[in-house]
Amino acid sequence: MNPVEEIKLPIVSEMELFEEKFKESMLSKVPLLNRITYYIVRRKGKQMRPMFVFLVAKMVSNGGFDERTYRGASVVELIHTATLVHDDVVDDSNRRRGFFSINALWKNKIAVLVGDFMLSKGLLLSIDNEDFDLLKLISIAVREMSEGELLQIEKARKLDITEAIYFDIIRKKTATLIAACCGIGAASVGANQDVVQQMRKFGEYIGIAFQIKDDLFDYSEAKIGKPTGIDIKEQKMTLPLIRTLNTCSKKEKAWLINSIKKHNRNKQRVKEVITFVKENGGIEYTTTKMNDYKNKALAILADFPDSDYKKSLLKMIDYVVERKI
Repeated sequence: MNPVEEIKLPIVSEMELFEEKFKESMLSKVPLLNRITYYIVRRKGKQMRPMFVFLVAKMVSNGGFDERTYRGASVVELIHTATLVHDDVVDDSNRRRGFFSINALWKNKIAVLVGDFMLSKGLLLSIDNEDFDLLKLISIAVREMSEGELLQIEKARKLDITEAIYFDIIRKKTATLIAACCGIGAASVGANQDVVQQMRKFGEYIGIAFQIKDDLFDYSEAKIGKPTGIDIKEQKMTLPLIRTLNTCSKKEKAWLINSIKKHNRNKQRVKEVITFVKENGGIEYTTTKMNDYKNKALAILADFPDSDYKKSLLKMIDYVVERKI
């Protein structure tokens, strides 16, 4: 059994029911929209976000939840999917998870409108059921994701990202959505504000560890989903590189920046940059940081009684930092 299936075990029936409810939440009177949303449902990924919602809800409520939790998971998926559809338009991307993107099949105008439709569906699902607390949690995430993307674009032009800015970007771009899932899971079963915020922090720490692991893939020899050195080719400032830039000599720093700005398409030069980062402790430092966030997430779970749901969340933390893709 693969690790994700194992994590899902205590909530298998809930996840199956969720798929039905999620399909229902996307229905429209426009046949074209239904065709597109059916296509979106078919190409689902690992479904980590609803898993976080359900596992946290079950852990903090000792095993019980109702329609509100299903709605919380649906809102997260609707709004997250809307942002992905818009992202593909912004990035001019033709593929998503091995499938054609919506803009590749139906063009940009339709893709933007589909994203808008899903966003409004998510908002109305919360408003119609007066789930304003859940809506607030996901709205904070959408605001922060937009800010994180814009901050990254602004900083990428100059390659002058400090470690503090890097963490601000990944917290907003990646971690805030997982934080919202965990917060919504807790809030959906009536947990008090302290627990909701505690679970948001838990999600944030996992999200940051997840992104740092992604950064490390750029320097790995393993055959994974993305080719080695792709972040360097795309001039993305990742933690191993930021750390190396901050600790090397002026001359070496000039060479590194020149390599990324002007020679990022030269395979040999990219290899030299990867070797330089490895030899100057960039990988060890980044791995230590990732484990710091893993340990912060573990410390939060230590406050909760043992259960199958807690065990699955512990496995989820391991999966995030040990995954191969």
